[in-house]
Amino acid sequence: MTATHAQRKALGDFGERLAAQHLVEQGLVVLDRNWRSTGGEIDIVARDGDVIVVCEVKTRTSNRFGSPFEAITRDKASRLHRLGFAWLRANGVHCAAVRVDVVAIIRPVRGRTQVQHMQGVA
Repeated sequence: MTATHAQRKALGDFGERLAAQHLVEQGLVVLDRNWRSTGGEIDIVARDGDVIVVCEVKTRTSNRFGSPFEAITRDKASRLHRLGFAWLRANGVHCAAVRVDVVAIIRPVRGRTQVQHMQGVA
């Protein structure tokens, strides 16, 4: 693993831990992290009442290359929604709905880390 790859992984791991903490603080219950299937990966699966939330986490050091939210295309959001139903089937869980959220983490070299949570992107 190169230094750059290790730095990106460390940044991503930091962002996922912070996002999970944020979701819990918002009253959600984290059910799973980094769930993988042949269709892809879900960063965080949580429960918000009777709704299952599939959460994509995007962590950046700046908005220099665009907002983390811009990385979630309509196709990506649809795929995450499908992955949410795959998670339900794989875990034998029944719920009222599946919602796709995005948590964007900006961790600048200097200054405060910012956490933004967008609900229901798909």
